[in-house]
Amino acid sequence: MTRVIAVLLTLLALPFALAGLVLAIGALAALVITLRVGAANPPAGPFVTITGGRLATLQDGPANGPPVVLLHGASANASDPMEGIGRRLAAQGFRVIAFDRPGFGWSDRIAGGDAAAPSVQAGMIAEALNRMGVGPAVVFGHSWAGALALALALDHPERVSALALAAPVAMPMPDRMPDLPWYWRFAIKPPVAWVLSRTIGPPIARRFLPEAARRVFKPQPSQADYPDLARSDLVLRPETLLANVQDLLGLSRALAAQSPRYGRIHIPTLVISGEADPIVRADAQSVPLARAIPGARLVLLPGIGHMLQYVAAERVTEEIIRLAAATNAAGSEPAVAH
Repeated sequence: MTRVIAVLLTLLALPFALAGLVLAIGALAALVITLRVGAANPPAGPFVTITGGRLATLQDGPANGPPVVLLHGASANASDPMEGIGRRLAAQGFRVIAFDRPGFGWSDRIAGGDAAAPSVQAGMIAEALNRMGVGPAVVFGHSWAGALALALALDHPERVSALALAAPVAMPMPDRMPDLPWYWRFAIKPPVAWVLSRTIGPPIARRFLPEAARRVFKPQPSQADYPDLARSDLVLRPETLLANVQDLLGLSRALAAQSPRYGRIHIPTLVISGEADPIVRADAQSVPLARAIPGARLVLLPGIGHMLQYVAAERVTEEIIRLAAATNAAGSEPAVAH
């Protein structure tokens, strides 16, 4: 009888032992990936110290040029917009400042999970710009950072002279959490997500990173040099994986709160999207957003997908230059009507 109980206990303990072994191997793999990614993609621009930590930047162009601030979307970092359109704008005489959003690239995840709110990140970007003596500036936000750029204009209008919103996520959208399978809902619970991001998360993410790049470029083919240009491996580090999950899960609630205020924005605004974008559909986001912002100009690019700052870089650059010219013509109107 004792032997039977011992065998049963062993069988019951076996799954936990296997899970522990998998997590231990995953933790080792995550450490190796973190060290290799960090060594291959070191900080490439100056840091800005703000309350609670530092934000990393990439900068280009003349110091006295009109400022353009670039804000990247999910799963990315400052290199994404800088290498897509930032260098082109710098060559046209703009002072270009691209931020690693809090928790991405080399920026600290100041405020932890609370930093998932675009309004919280906007406060950090505004403080950094103030420390740098920059603003008002043309602010470019791609995808997730469309919400961030809008939050910056709404809450810190003194820092924003115009908005360039590319494939922006900005309008309310359904909360998909109830539709997730139970194991996904379990995996994204804060303690579980923390553990997974530091164990099996990085090696799994590394396996699917090339496919993710192909998906976001559709219907265009992914660019072979994009991973190196955009330093996309930086998203594989545990802190960034966790920040990415937090940002994506918290966005629906944030948009419901901030979207009713869009009608108060009164600065030159460009909303530009690809008509064939399968990631952020223009008819669900860009079109209603352009209607919600007084005087916003909507540009839809036929046949273009989500990564328009790469596949339509020249057109996006031209539109931002046009926007900057309109900003100069508009003079010093307040960004937000109170």
